[in-house]
Amino acid sequence: MSEHGVIAWIIIGGVAGWLAGIFVKGGGFGLIGDIVVGIVGAFIGGWLAGMLHINLGGGWISSIITAALGAVILLLILRAVRRV
Repeated sequence: MSEHGVIAWIIIGGVAGWLAGIFVKGGGFGLIGDIVVGIVGAFIGGWLAGMLHINLGGGWISSIITAALGAVILLLILRAVRRV
């Protein structure tokens, strides 16, 4: 996501956080929370894709998919930690 500007990070983070919230069916974090979850998820997804040598290509759609997958992983980890 380094080629995107800050506004794009916010948009991609918001969409990815929203998608992850729907997929995980959590309580939702609101707009700012979804953006934060999406941006952190983008870092997790990007790191994981690099470690597994997965390349989804470039552009907005691949960035949203990568960020959403990372955000889902983040939400699942947070849910597991909260239950303990």
